[in-house]
Amino acid sequence: MRPSGRAMDQKREVTMERGVARYAEGSCLIKCGNTHVLCTASLEDKPPMWLRGQGRGWVTAEYAMLPRATESRTRREVQSGKPSGRTQEIQRLIGRSLRAVVDLQALGERAITIDCDVLQADGGTRTASITGGWIALHDCLKWMHGRSMIKNMPLNDHVAAISCGITKEGTVLDLDYIEDSAAHTDSNFVLTGKGNIVEVQATAEGATFTDEQLAQMMALARKGISELVELQKQTIA
Repeated sequence: MRPSGRAMDQKREVTMERGVARYAEGSCLIKCGNTHVLCTASLEDKPPMWLRGQGRGWVTAEYAMLPRATESRTRREVQSGKPSGRTQEIQRLIGRSLRAVVDLQALGERAITIDCDVLQADGGTRTASITGGWIALHDCLKWMHGRSMIKNMPLNDHVAAISCGITKEGTVLDLDYIEDSAAHTDSNFVLTGKGNIVEVQATAEGATFTDEQLAQMMALARKGISELVELQKQTIA
């Protein structure tokens, strides 16, 4: 039995609440068990400098963890003058994942920033940010469409993410912090609603893993992400 009492293929309880930030063009508070992330989408009516004049837009992301999102206080990264390597990696992952399902040409010369602020962390903050970030992005694009800023919705598909791992109990879905900190293998899967792969991150933490174990993790991820996509659909309905 897993420490949480969940079955091997059972994700944590997930809720998504839209429209939680009054001033943002799109927002979502996603809760995956005890991991809570506020995702907001902000529209800027011009693309980054390096993209100007090319007739297409950009979607990017920023990620931060509040000082008391964890058991002990974490120093704000602004105090050090730059984001940590971990933060930069997560920001890039979120941005890549969301851009994978956006028609940037149809967006026009505009930029959308998805801010993902971790209010409470219990493992899987990057995957929750991607899943909730898609809701915020969708609502921002819907806001633009309702004001005739774009002719059609530039979203091509859903995108969601979930973790899998190999622990002493076996291959499991959606690790919380207790499992993640002791896992032999830790992985994150990002898939579209159609099941296409955006990104797979898999690392042998304590022991190497086999092709068969990787396939088992992929099968679990597909199950979990299909459930998350269905929840996304219900949330925006």
